[in-house]
Amino acid sequence: MAGTSSQPTDERAPHGEKPTAARAVWSRDFGLFFTARAVARLGDTMLPVALAAGLLQHGYGAGAVGLAMAATAAAFAGLVVFGGVLADRFSTRRLMIGSDLVRLGTQALAAALFFSGHVVLWQICAIGFVNGVASAVFQPGVASTVPRLAADIQGANGAIRVAESAAQLAGPAVAGLLVGFASPGGVFAAHATTYAISALCLLLLRLPPLAPGSRAVTGRGTKAFRADLVEGWREFRARRWLWGVIAVWCVYMIAVWGPTVPLVATEVVREHGPRAYGLVNSALGAGTVVGGLLALRLRPRRMLRAGAIALVGFAAFPASVGAGLDVPAMAGGAAVAGAGMSFWGVMWATTVQTQVPPDVLNRIHAYDVAGSLAMMPVGQALAGPAAAALGAEHVLLVAGATSFAVCAALLLIPAVRGLVRVDATAAGSGGTPAASPRTQSSRTQKC
Repeated sequence: MAGTSSQPTDERAPHGEKPTAARAVWSRDFGLFFTARAVARLGDTMLPVALAAGLLQHGYGAGAVGLAMAATAAAFAGLVVFGGVLADRFSTRRLMIGSDLVRLGTQALAAALFFSGHVVLWQICAIGFVNGVASAVFQPGVASTVPRLAADIQGANGAIRVAESAAQLAGPAVAGLLVGFASPGGVFAAHATTYAISALCLLLLRLPPLAPGSRAVTGRGTKAFRADLVEGWREFRARRWLWGVIAVWCVYMIAVWGPTVPLVATEVVREHGPRAYGLVNSALGAGTVVGGLLALRLRPRRMLRAGAIALVGFAAFPASVGAGLDVPAMAGGAAVAGAGMSFWGVMWATTVQTQVPPDVLNRIHAYDVAGSLAMMPVGQALAGPAAAALGAEHVLLVAGATSFAVCAALLLIPAVRGLVRVDATAAGSGGTPAASPRTQSSRTQKC
């Protein structure tokens, strides 16, 4: 495209030089990125506990907690597509560091407000909104960073998924201890510290340079920005397997995931108490660790087909609660569900990162995230009225049945069912094909 590149020297190889080869998985740089993701995830899982405890202590109700969380979610979902354009135009590492520093500042401010006892809801919501904006700028760059740090992209995604799952198990417990021994302000201070650690790891990180054929950054005008946005959408629509999964996933969010999360919490706490819900939630987290470990070991030729089959296991979570089974059975269903969801997540992330050209990967990942999350609030909003009309147990049983239907729908789409992993295609042809999706865009490149 017309224009000159503004990528820094550590992000692009000089003309004629070959990019540095990434190691299979573990290296100094991947270790830094791995640490940044795990620590940041630990902090993110502490935040709901801090918000709930802090706002309730200052006289606010559950509605205020939901509003504060919604401010972050709305900003993220609404702006992540634009973050994808920025990530494809500028240094992803610098954008991620900047995002971490912004969130370090906002969470430090929130800690100061809670320590001082001067907590106003609109201020907390404003802080949450800024956090959502920063997350929308940060997240798209994750997709393109993993392939640049590890040749074994599936192994790298599996390792990160295991670390994030372990952090998700530990985060709420750590937050509970901090609230008990310090105050909600202490949790916010700890959360701010996790962003500082993430920013430091990313600052020490050195990304291998992009291939010489990678896209040059266009001019920074409004028209060019809009053109990049449209181009990302066109590339997204050009891949039937990609938009097919997202279309099915919208149904999944409305009918399965959206109602499952609030209704499971309500039913388990009401029938068995909060400790039982904690046990079930821990089993779900443990299952995600197992799914990540399986994704490190298993290398299916058709990754999306294998992931869709594993995703069938999620039906055990809402179905076991809806059927009124005892706590051990519900915990078992949650563990199976976590393993299936985690395995699917690694298969999906690896497929996107290997099948999409690097020059549009951040934008397509942003469309993927936005499309995946767009319908979740709808499902959550409909959960209450549906439970009032049909009964929570019946809604959860329907969610379990719909989970089977969603997996069947994924397997019925030929582009999804038959998509072959890139390295398998290369091995079958005796080498890397000239038109590999990782090395050549679907259009002519211009510098």
